[in-house]
Amino acid sequence: MLLSLEPRGQESRAMLWLSPLLAALLTLASGALLFALLGHPPLETLRVLLIDPVRDLYGVSELLVKALPILLCALGLAVVYNARIWNIGAEGQLLMGALVGSALAINLIDWESRWALVLTLMAGTLGGAAWAGLCAWLRTQFNANVILTSIMLNYIALNLLLYAVHGPLKDPMGFNFPQSAMFGDATRLPEILGELRVHAGFYFALFALVAVWVILQRSFLGFQVKVLGLDKKAAGFVGFREKRLTWIALLISGALAGLAGVAEVTGPIGQLVPQVSPGYGYAAITVAFLGRLNPIGIVFASLLMALLYLGGENAQMAANLPQSITQLFQGMVLFFLLACDVLIHYRPRLARSLKLKAGSLKPVVQP
Repeated sequence: MLLSLEPRGQESRAMLWLSPLLAALLTLASGALLFALLGHPPLETLRVLLIDPVRDLYGVSELLVKALPILLCALGLAVVYNARIWNIGAEGQLLMGALVGSALAINLIDWESRWALVLTLMAGTLGGAAWAGLCAWLRTQFNANVILTSIMLNYIALNLLLYAVHGPLKDPMGFNFPQSAMFGDATRLPEILGELRVHAGFYFALFALVAVWVILQRSFLGFQVKVLGLDKKAAGFVGFREKRLTWIALLISGALAGLAGVAEVTGPIGQLVPQVSPGYGYAAITVAFLGRLNPIGIVFASLLMALLYLGGENAQMAANLPQSITQLFQGMVLFFLLACDVLIHYRPRLARSLKLKAGSLKPVVQP
C-alpha cells in the first residue's frame, strides 16, 4: 500500500486561514508531550513559556520590543514572497542596517540635533536596501538563484559586523569587549511609555504596516507584484517588467529589514554588539507564511513569535530548559503549518501499486 497525494478540485478558503491556528494548536500539543517526556509538568511548563512572560505591563512592553524587528522584516518579506521571489536574506539585511547605522551614529556622538537620529535611521535603511540590491543585481544580470545568494550574503553581513566590533568600531574604552561606544542621546530613539523600553520604532512599524497593506491591497504596484508571482509569462505578456519589479520588491524588503536593524541599535541596545539579532530575520520567514503574507495576519504572527522568544528566555531561567527551546517551537510551528497546507491543497490516497517485471510471471499450462 502506497500513500499518494491527489490534488483537490478546489481548496477551502476557510481552512487556508484556519490552518495557522491549527498549526499553533498542534505545536502546543507536541510541546506538552515533549515536556512530559523530559520530566517537566506539561501544563506548568507551557504556562511558564507562554503566559508568565506577559502577566504584567512590563512583560507586554518587552513583547512589543521583541515583535517590532520581526514585524518589520516580515512585512518586507510579504512583498517579495507575493512576487514569488524567495528572499532568505532578511537577517543579513537587518545586520547591515545595524552596521551602517552604527557606523554613522558613532561619528555623530557629539551632535545635539535630532537630525543625527534622522540621518542614522536613513543610513541604516539604505544599508539594508543596498544589501538586498546585491541579490536583485545578481538575479537580474546573471539569473542567480535568490535563495542561495541571499543566504550567503547573510553570513557575509554577519562577518562584516563581527569585524567591525572587533576592529574599526570597537570602543577603545570598552575593556576589550567586542562592542561599539554607546551612542549619543541625539541618535537614540526615545521611549514612548515612560520607564518601559517600548521606543519610537513602534511608530515605524505602524507606518510600515499601513504602507505595505496599501501597496499589496490597493495599489497597481501590488497588483503587478501578485501577477508576477502567479505567472511570469502572463506578467511579461501584459507589459509588466520582471526585472524592474524584482528590484522594487527586494529593495522594499531590504529597506524594512535595515530599518529593523538600525532601530534595534538606536533603541533598546544603544550600541553595536555582535548579538544585535537572535535570528529575527529567520523568524520573520516563518511569521510571513504564518500570517499568510497578509499584513494584518503578520501582526498576530509577529506577536506569537515574540512571545516564543520571551517564553524561551523565561523557561530557561524558571524551568531549566535549554535555550534552543525557542528555535524548537519555531521549527514545529513551521513544520505543522506546511503539513496543514499540503493537506489543504492535496488529498491523501492509499493506492495499490503492482509492478511486474518483464518475465517475472510465466504462464501455467495444464495438461
